Amino acid sequence: MGHKTGHEKHRKRSPEKSLTARSDSGALRPPGPPQQGASPVREPMKNKEYRRLLRPLHAELVAVQEWVRSSGVRICILFEGRDTAGKGGVIKAITERVSPRVFRVVALPAPTERERSQMYIQRYVPHLPAGGEVVIFDRSWYNRAGVERVMNFCTEEEAQHFLQMIPTVERAIVDSGIILLKYWLEVSPEQQTLRLQSRIDDPRKTWKLSNLDLESYTRWYDYSRARDEMFHFTDTGWAPWYVVDNDDKKRGRLNVIAHLLDRIPYEPLERPDLVLPQRQDADGYMAPTQPLHWIPTLY
Repeated sequence: MGHKTGHEKHRKRSPEKSLTARSDSGALRPPGPPQQGASPVREPMKNKEYRRLLRPLHAELVAVQEWVRSSGVRICILFEGRDTAGKGGVIKAITERVSPRVFRVVALPAPTERERSQMYIQRYVPHLPAGGEVVIFDRSWYNRAGVERVMNFCTEEEAQHFLQMIPTVERAIVDSGIILLKYWLEVSPEQQTLRLQSRIDDPRKTWKLSNLDLESYTRWYDYSRARDEMFHFTDTGWAPWYVVDNDDKKRGRLNVIAHLLDRIPYEPLERPDLVLPQRQDADGYMAPTQPLHWIPTLY
């Protein structure tokens, strides 16, 4: 039996709930009452509690890493959502304790002139995982169904062709043996406003704000319609969309990690018993007399 790293319950399969409940706000809300064990009051999670709950999930992600590396499994995870939905924070939470040689993040820039002349999916295919890799797309080929369509970076004909074609492509990806997981991070209009305003006010976050973000902000319902049609065409049995309530970023990150652990059929490997060896003797070593340029100790 493989070593259990302390969060075995997240490896048990649970039936999927209905996708979402819609509202006139254009945001998606989880259906029904809070799940068993969830807090009845949606207060923002405190950082201390978040870190306590994240620790065992990180241990499980390390177990996934070692299983992927030893078995040669290929995993592809997509993160999509509106601006400020928290994609970067979720990806950082997933990857902060694992090896970038196994968990590889792909965030492609705007296409070059050459790439614009290619078949649309072509620029993404080289980034799909090889054996022993987990590839995480921070935005993916679904740019065409979202920002490109809403901001008129592609024609409506191109967007419709994408929606008709991509389920077949994803079927080929899954049939090749790749585990494909697609997450849509949902945020309310009120939270999006708060987060964008924070980017304006906080000098640490101004780099996250672009003219495109401001233009996108005015098109909330255009994005809602594009999202709904994307789900209609591409929420398939072989590559379903998993929707995440990410108004509370800390809860959202924990929920995503717990869910993807549940969707990956990993088996933790036996941990070897490791003991630190004895260091060598000094054997005449002398500290250098050359003066060194130490930085000021300000903290």
